Amino acid sequence: MIRYALICDASHEFEAWFRNSADFDVQSDSGLVECPICASRQVKKAIMAPAVAKRAGKSAPDPQKALLEMAGKIRSHIAENFDYVGDRFASEARAMHAGEKPEKPIYGETTAEESKALSDEGVPCAPLPDPLVPPQARKLN
Repeated sequence: MIRYALICDASHEFEAWFRNSADFDVQSDSGLVECPICASRQVKKAIMAPAVAKRAGKSAPDPQKALLEMAGKIRSHIAENFDYVGDRFASEARAMHAGEKPEKPIYGETTAEESKALSDEGVPCAPLPDPLVPPQARKLN
């Protein structure tokens, strides 16, 4: 996993995690990276300072372990406070956005194409990183 400092064309700065450097390029080129403040998709990498341990003899914390712990906390929060709608996510989100159903926090699955279409339609949604995919939604290989 790699964390990038990002900046949009409106100068909003934020961070995001990607599996590797190529993953940012693929997602950005597909229009899947957007500013959480203004939803601009004109996002680029910002200049970052490297993470360096502050004290001699102490190693820097394991970023993967920290990310997985954070992901677990986020997953617990989502499971406790959001309704899981499975593969009906796109239709449920559209219905709430159109006022056909009452708004409530939901999560589920979509294809990359459905996710892009929701974004193009102005339906507020964001992808969950892979560690946050609910166990019931994971497909066994």
